[in-house]
Amino acid sequence: MKILRHLLLAAALLLLPAVQAQNQAAAVPADPSNSDAPAAAALTTGPATTRLPPPTPHFIEHLVDRALVLFNVPPGANTAPRLGIAALFLVLAILLRRAVTKFLFGVLKKRATHAVPTLNERLFPALEAPTGALIVVTGALAALKALKLSEANHAQLDYGSAIAYSLALLWLALRAANAVLDHLHDVARERSLGVAAFMPWIKKALITVLVIFGALKIAQSLGADVQAFLAGLGIGGLAFALAAQDTLANFFGSVVVAIDQPFKLGEMIKIGPQQGVVVDIGLRSTKLRLLDRSLAVIPNKSVAAETIINFARFTSHRGEQIICLTYDTTPEKMAQIVGDIRALIGADAEVEAETVQVFFRDISPSSLDLWLAYVTKDPDLNAYLATRQRLNLGIMRAVAARGLAFAFPTSVMHLDGPVAKQLVGWQG
Repeated sequence: MKILRHLLLAAALLLLPAVQAQNQAAAVPADPSNSDAPAAAALTTGPATTRLPPPTPHFIEHLVDRALVLFNVPPGANTAPRLGIAALFLVLAILLRRAVTKFLFGVLKKRATHAVPTLNERLFPALEAPTGALIVVTGALAALKALKLSEANHAQLDYGSAIAYSLALLWLALRAANAVLDHLHDVARERSLGVAAFMPWIKKALITVLVIFGALKIAQSLGADVQAFLAGLGIGGLAFALAAQDTLANFFGSVVVAIDQPFKLGEMIKIGPQQGVVVDIGLRSTKLRLLDRSLAVIPNKSVAAETIINFARFTSHRGEQIICLTYDTTPEKMAQIVGDIRALIGADAEVEAETVQVFFRDISPSSLDLWLAYVTKDPDLNAYLATRQRLNLGIMRAVAARGLAFAFPTSVMHLDGPVAKQLVGWQG
């Protein structure tokens, strides 16, 4: 029954233009004495009908000609040998379709036994039905080409074959694209790629483009002026783009985020002044759960334009501090405490020893300043904070062990002159 439905569909697609042509011819008066006959002839021979039909695939023409010569079928009416050859093409199409779908694709589908299908295991089952349809369309077209038809019917048959082949190839392309995109979606999710969130709408967009392209190709094969249509569509698209420029800017911003992948769901990032965890990446906006647990919705055009800091992708952390000591620190004790702190940081297992820097750098107005810097090995923020806390406690113990003290902003005022003497006298 499935094969019969394919044959009936193919025959309908191929013969429908021919039936319409016959109906139009029957509607034109055939009386040569009719004064409107020249006008009707002009209608059938004018520029609107001089368009050549789309050519039949050469291999079908060659196959039909070879079959007619092989069986010595004379030109003329639809004799029994000619009808037999047409029936033979239909039978061969049925047998070939069954062989391809049952045997070839049957073997390929049996290999689809993995829990996560590979590309081949998705692609071959998806191509089974469109391939069978192409074989049926080819067999039906060869059978009809073997028959003796009028020139008008031959032309309309060529139009019907162009439609049938275009629809079958479009179906094949859609099934293949669907299988490939589903496989890419699974791969993106398995590898936790940021593009996985965009795969559903990428799939819809590509399939829409394929459908539009297929429709335009069918229209062009039927003689439609596709270029004029696209020119008009371009003017309308320009007006639409001007009216919806913010929406389009957000859409292309989401495309940039999908391609560049500066962040993924669940990562801590900073976009402009906003810092939080990514909870959603959409076509129009990106949503962040901020540190105060509020929700920030940022348009994707702003996301694409702003500088993005991703705190989840540190390879390591760099610590930098300034230790302020009081002015009663002697040069000898300053050199000793610098060596103590350098040894303390370099001996920590979580610090890369070659990155440790400790120097007596500044003599500030109210303190003597030591500058220190180091790089930790673990990129995790909590591990870095734990290391920094451990080092800070060690520095406090080292300063106390040397009998030194941390400075805080202070100032000393020296009073002199008549005003100072008056103040001192007043205080006395």
